[in-house]
Order: sequence, then structure tokens, then C-alpha cells
Amino acid sequence: MKPMVTGVVSALALLLSCGCSSSQPSVMAASAPASATPAAAPAAPREPMWTGSGPLVVENQVDLAAQRDGVVVQILGEPGMRVKAGQLLAKLDDRQISTDLEAARAKTSSTAADLQNWKAEAKVLDADYQRAQKMWEANLITKEQLEHARYKAESDVWDVKRVEQLLVNAQASERSLELELEKTHIRAPFSGVVARRYIRAGQRVASGDRLFWVTAEGPLRIRFTLPEQMIGRLRAGQEIEVASPDVPGETRKARIVEVSPVVDPASGTIEALAQLQGRPGAMRPGMTATVRIPNPR
Repeated sequence: MKPMVTGVVSALALLLSCGCSSSQPSVMAASAPASATPAAAPAAPREPMWTGSGPLVVENQVDLAAQRDGVVVQILGEPGMRVKAGQLLAKLDDRQISTDLEAARAKTSSTAADLQNWKAEAKVLDADYQRAQKMWEANLITKEQLEHARYKAESDVWDVKRVEQLLVNAQASERSLELELEKTHIRAPFSGVVARRYIRAGQRVASGDRLFWVTAEGPLRIRFTLPEQMIGRLRAGQEIEVASPDVPGETRKARIVEVSPVVDPASGTIEALAQLQGRPGAMRPGMTATVRIPNPR
């Protein structure tokens, strides 16, 4: 009897041990999905940008041309030299004009003195006429004598007017020669830098010949084009970014100052103008630059 009871107990113990071991894998399988790495969130899309390119320019940039014929006698401006508005850059031979101007000034002074003489004589003749009128009222002279004094006074008035016009003409001739003399002095039209010199000392130049290329250094502007889809989306005062491949690593802020209201039918683009803010830095007129404009929603 005892061996039978012992066998039954051993069988029960074996069954219990098998049940415990078989339940363990199912627990692990159920917990596996809970420990999986969560999927990464999708990256936010970057804001789209419009880009364009164009040259850096300045408002004041000009080729200085000769305004009269002459021989270059002195050169003061050289490439790279910074100049102020009105600064002398070169001189043409002005000896003949200076001589003519001195003669014109002498003629003006002579005519002015002549005018004063005629005015004084007019006063004398007017006083004679006033006296003749009183004498005629007192029956001391005849009517013919009175008329003679009156006509003489009137004639002198017209002589004064004639000399006044001669003085105006002399002054105009003098002013004309002064302007011609100024044309022999080549001056900078605005403050900036001399970019090029086209002339040499002793060279004879004709009216219209290029003498210097003068350019301002700022404010820098960029003129660029964009697709026609941007029409109506750009406005004056809008801020944009400007960079140049010639100046790597430098990005400047700029504001739009002008937007074309029409589309170029040949290229399907619109033109805009922006002005860089702050100091010019390393960027210079003539460089090619790129603009980046956020796409308005």
C-alpha cells in the first residue's frame, strides 16, 4: 500500500513541474512587443525658398566724358583713389580761354562804367528839362525850346536802356567763357572711387571722349529676376538674404525697394531691386550675388 501512495505523489510532482515550465515561454512572448523601439517621428518639411541672382550695383556710377576739345596738361586722379564730390581729377589746357575771359571781364567793367556815365547825363538832361518847363511857364523861353529840352532828356533815357542791354550782353559773354573754363577742369561728380583712367598727359581729347570711370561705393543694390509666379508676392520693404560666391561665408540682409509691376514676355520673369543694409563689408559693385526669399504662403 505504501509503495502505491509514493508512486502517486511522484506522478503529481512531475505533472506540476511540467506545467510550470511550459507556461514560461508564453509570458516572454507576450512581453516582447512591449519592449520594441518606437518608430521615429517624420522630419518637419523645410520652408520652401525662392532664389535669384544678379549683379551688385550702385546708383552713382558714370564714365566722365570731355565736354570740350583740348589737350590734357595735368592728371590728378588715379585708379583706386577715393575722391570727394567736386574734387579735381584732371586739367585741360585753358590758356586761350583764360585770356578771352580776362578780355570779357574788362569789357564788362568798361560797359558798366559807361552805363553809369549815361545815367548821370540822363539826370542832368532831366534837370535841364525841369528848368526849361518852369522858364516856359514864366514866359522866358519859347515852346520850341521847351520841346527841345524834353526830347533831349527822352533820348538820353533810351541811351541808358541801350547801354544796359550792352552790359547784359557783356555779362552773358563773360559767364559763357567762365563755363568753358570750368569744362577744362575735370571734377568728380560725386563722392566715390576712381575705377579707371582712360587718358594720358599730353593727349588731345575731343568732346565726348571718356576720361575717367568713377563709381560710388554704396549703398549697394542688387537687381535680380524671379519667376512670374512671384508677382504680387513681393512688396517694398520685404527683407531678403544676399550672398556672393566671391565672398564665401558672408550673408547680408537686404530690403526690396522696387518690384516691376509687369512680366517680361520674353523670359517670363519679373525684375526686382533690393538694397543691402549696413556697411558694404567685402562685397563690391560688379560682383554677382544670389538672393534667397522665403516663399510666402
